[in-house]
Amino acid sequence: MLTRKQHELLIFIDKHLRTTGFSPSFEEMKDALKLKSKSGIHRLITALEERGFLKRRAHRARALEVLRLPENLAPRRPEIGAASPAGSSSFAPNVITGRFAPNLAGVQKAASEAAAVQLPLYGRIAAGLPIEALRDAGNAVEVPATMLTNGEHYALEVAGDSMVEAGILDGDTVIIRRGETADNGAIVVALVDENEVTLKRLRRRGNSIALEAANPRYETRIFGPDRVKVQGRLVGLLRKY
Repeated sequence: MLTRKQHELLIFIDKHLRTTGFSPSFEEMKDALKLKSKSGIHRLITALEERGFLKRRAHRARALEVLRLPENLAPRRPEIGAASPAGSSSFAPNVITGRFAPNLAGVQKAASEAAAVQLPLYGRIAAGLPIEALRDAGNAVEVPATMLTNGEHYALEVAGDSMVEAGILDGDTVIIRRGETADNGAIVVALVDENEVTLKRLRRRGNSIALEAANPRYETRIFGPDRVKVQGRLVGLLRKY
């Protein structure tokens, strides 16, 4: 689910928070991951936020919160300053919910206990140049229920490399929540001119809509509002190794 660098950064931030009580600086994160620039850290943090592992607290410097850790690792730390029972250690393990959205309904479950759900796999969607989506509802993919928010979902296989800096690689399977609206900056499935479908980051610029790649090799495409329709937004990702 996470790239190696995303995983390394998440573990480093969580360890720093538990050790010091505050999040590391971008310079410390850059040095820890042996990156040449802080821009790479920004991209990794954004990708971890999109996947529900990290949260940036608004209006506070160096304020990162680890929401959850990957499976097979210890649960995330408790909130700094939270009360602990007398005689207990300062660390109290929490159940990992595996949620991709903070408003997911239902009782919290460990990821290993969650039921699997069959979603229709419609075909390959371009993460490079737009292609027409394959509407073959005969195929399906099994995903953990904890990856899903409320609403209707479907899956698409990614073709291309234009979203690699958002952690989305060629051959990945993306989980999409069906809908016609999305927040500015969300990664969406966009229908262009009624017959081309692409996976890109949505930006509204005045009366225009920009579809941004997450790869400097690809240009941002700008359209009039009547040429682009949102078909759904990204809520999860599956990867086979």
